[in-house]
Amino acid sequence: MAQQEQAPEGRRPAAENSFRRGFLDGVPIGLGYFSVSIAFGILCAVNGMDLRATVLISMTNLTSAGQLAGAGVIFGGGTLLEMALTQLVINLRYALMSISLSQKLHKSVRFADRLWVSFFITDEIFAVSASKPGEVGRRYFIGVAVVPYLGWALGTLAGAVAGALLPQSVQSAMGVALYGMFVAIVVPAAKAHRPVLGVAALAAALSCLVYVPFLHAHISSGFSIILCTVCAAMAFAWLAPVKETEVPA
Repeated sequence: MAQQEQAPEGRRPAAENSFRRGFLDGVPIGLGYFSVSIAFGILCAVNGMDLRATVLISMTNLTSAGQLAGAGVIFGGGTLLEMALTQLVINLRYALMSISLSQKLHKSVRFADRLWVSFFITDEIFAVSASKPGEVGRRYFIGVAVVPYLGWALGTLAGAVAGALLPQSVQSAMGVALYGMFVAIVVPAAKAHRPVLGVAALAAALSCLVYVPFLHAHISSGFSIILCTVCAAMAFAWLAPVKETEVPA
């Protein structure tokens, strides 16, 4: 019987620092990102955003929920303050992921490397890297991040080009792809943790409430996103708190 690869008792597992293995781990993530980011490209094209600006957003952000919310602020004529607060609220989890993943980085990963590592952290890349039994090195992380990054940027490009070439009637119909992108973001998390579905439902209900004429006249689209997100998250943090035993190691 083949002997399983595991660290002897009392010793730490060897650090994972193979670019090839990281690349292979990142391929499924990149394929998923490509299909999902097409919706973002179409959304921007339908709303008249320049092709170069659309692709540049995906190349400098790499955050699906943040980009969707940011696009809403842009197309709704929101302010820079609204944009900054929206991104802070939605992307705050990446700061926690960065802190957690920094404990798994090998000592050879220098401070300058950690800066660009933090840029490439997404939910899926974090999950794959954090699931490794030992520490992860720079070459592995480059491998696991390169395909998702290219998939996200190229998918955005494909969606933006398609959206610009489609007839106006088809462009309007393709707006439903935006909701497909939301489904792709929410469903996996909701399957793993049911209260996530409740948070999404409550946030949707609150966003509908914001469109009541009196409230809609006093709350901009940017701040409505912030209020709905914070209120829904706070409500379920109280109703369904995550127990310490449920927190991934």
